[in-house]
Amino acid sequence: MLPFSRFEAKTILKLSGPIMLAQLTQTMMFVIDTIMAGRVSALDMAAIAVASAIWLPIILTLQGLLLALTPIISQLYGAKNHKAIPHNALQGFYLAMVLATVIVIAMQYIHLPLQYLSMEDNLRAKAVDYLVYVSYGVYPAAGYMIFRNLFEGIGNTKATMWIAFVGILVNIPANYVFIYGKLGMPALGGAGCGVATSLVFLAMFIAITIYAFRSRSTALYMKKPDNLKPNSKDLWHIIAIGTPIAFSLFFEVTLFSSIPLMIVHLGPIVVAGHQIANNYSALVFMLPMSMGMATTIRVGHLVGSNDVQELKKAVSTAVQLAMMMAVGIALVTYFGRFLVASLYSADPAVLAVATSILVLACFYQISDAIQVVSACALRGLKHTKPIFFITFIAYWPIGFGLGTVLGLTDWILPKMGAHGFWIGIIVGLSCAAVMLALILKNQIRRLEDGKIIQQQQAASSH
Repeated sequence: MLPFSRFEAKTILKLSGPIMLAQLTQTMMFVIDTIMAGRVSALDMAAIAVASAIWLPIILTLQGLLLALTPIISQLYGAKNHKAIPHNALQGFYLAMVLATVIVIAMQYIHLPLQYLSMEDNLRAKAVDYLVYVSYGVYPAAGYMIFRNLFEGIGNTKATMWIAFVGILVNIPANYVFIYGKLGMPALGGAGCGVATSLVFLAMFIAITIYAFRSRSTALYMKKPDNLKPNSKDLWHIIAIGTPIAFSLFFEVTLFSSIPLMIVHLGPIVVAGHQIANNYSALVFMLPMSMGMATTIRVGHLVGSNDVQELKKAVSTAVQLAMMMAVGIALVTYFGRFLVASLYSADPAVLAVATSILVLACFYQISDAIQVVSACALRGLKHTKPIFFITFIAYWPIGFGLGTVLGLTDWILPKMGAHGFWIGIIVGLSCAAVMLALILKNQIRRLEDGKIIQQQQAASSH
């Protein structure tokens, strides 16, 4: 790796700052859902945990597939091929609407698989209601993702930051109305968060659409493409790049979100404690994730402009920035764990579980930062296939496998419950960091011969 570059640090931070605020704001919506539901009861908080364990992998997999648009558009932008950008965005929109329809239909039957999980009937009913309500917002959510990826691909990251603020302004009052039954609405408890989230998606889609057509910075890309028909070649190009990204997100998210389903038999207290730690971890993960997303944009622009040396500096600097950030997150998490947990619940039993898990969460911050920035740099190069295999092996056979053994069996140590799964997470993320860093190092070596640039320019010309 090359030394730290101040210019690239400034460029990446300028890109990542708005992304970071947007990601934190959107993740805060889930935090707010958990806090407001937790104030009703531990049962409602547990219902959010179970429902999120199903919904988040679904919506983030959709997001991951559509994230293919960011490197595609960023490379076109770097190559100054502006005319091709609206066409690729339109193809992404077609794909998004098809996938959204599949999700909506699937959520109408989600009660069928949930009936086989061992949990209280009230808990199951609230989780099902949440999933049905939130699924109605998937169409505007998918539309919002298309605009966001377009904007970020051209380097306009501030737009999504402001739109995220719109979302949180809708989320809090909508939660209050539907959780507690205000303004003549029924009191839905935790399930009311699903209604609120759908309204948030709708508000964000409307806001970003208005911005897209009225902003000077995006007006060029809102022009009607020459061909409005779906193009199978371009659709498959998006799918080919996006599928490994989607599955890598799916593997990581389900590593975390499957834990409530595995420990639900231990009762609402343990599930709620895990949910607090999981919710907080998802929030702070947005910091290195935002750095990674900025790296994807920067790498894409430099690939498009054929600037190999600057690209290498950008990747090296991004990794170092992420590692410094991870150390800070670990320190804040350790010393602030009691304060963090108390924001979610006043139940001493829940707090005891949550704070002990937060200590474990400190140990994977550096490896998590390395793996996410390395993966995002590979996305910028459109080299996504290795990400699929590495994340699967590291997160599931290694991470989840070890977590299951430690958490639910006496094979190595006495059953550790939720804590055993979090130790598995630490090992899995560390393995992913090592493997992804090695793949990225190999790609950087190939840059010396110009092989990657030639491949990406050929792909971008289609």
